[in-house]
Amino acid sequence: MLKKTPAITTKNLEIAYGDFVIQRNLSFTVNRGEIFVLMGGSGCGKTSVMRCLTGLKAPAKGQVFLSGVSLWETGQAVRDQMASNIGIVYQSGALWSSMTLAENVGLPLGEFFDLTPREIRELSSLKLALVGLAGFEDYYPSEISGGMRKRAGVARALALDPEFLFFDEPSAGLDPVTSSLLDDLILELRDSLGATMILVTHELPSIFSVADNCVYLDAETKTMIASGDPRHLKTDCEDPKVHAFLTRGGKNKTG
Repeated sequence: MLKKTPAITTKNLEIAYGDFVIQRNLSFTVNRGEIFVLMGGSGCGKTSVMRCLTGLKAPAKGQVFLSGVSLWETGQAVRDQMASNIGIVYQSGALWSSMTLAENVGLPLGEFFDLTPREIRELSSLKLALVGLAGFEDYYPSEISGGMRKRAGVARALALDPEFLFFDEPSAGLDPVTSSLLDDLILELRDSLGATMILVTHELPSIFSVADNCVYLDAETKTMIASGDPRHLKTDCEDPKVHAFLTRGGKNKTG
């Protein structure tokens, strides 16, 4: 068995907007090469926690370590460098509508590397091919389907070959078949690239299909009340909130 190496660690993390606390006392570890899910009901603060892990929102308390480096206790220059090692796939795709797919993917390449337009084009084509969009370089976001836009968003997040890849509700707005195909892509990319992936989602099929580990964030107590393999939590967790979430009250047969 391969030894697990911590990639992301949080210690007593607290997320707040002013005096309003979203989540508190979050301590968990994401191992290298793992697909880790932040799950919970609507309004529990999943996306806010993700923003803290990616350097977009400072915590009220606690620490976030990326590869052993404290994200929020280091200087801005180091934090900016760490940010280039993080790829984010936003819920809406967040593609520039006035740019082709190749131009969207090439944008971060042009910002961070001294490359010729031809080199940027070639690398953009490679990233699009990785997500199954070879031949769609010159299409605009409005000319492709929602599922393809999500894949293009993944390609752009992969542009800088990040060590950490974050997904904010990747299956939102997709039909079950397209959502399943996106789950397959996430697994393929993890296996081929070895990236550490963190997903924010409440979609049970995705959770049971891709997650190696997870934490359940509770909106009422404002903290994590369960962690582990979601397939094990479904059968073994005694907390009624977690059990109800993972079984949808006993009606869901997934997993």
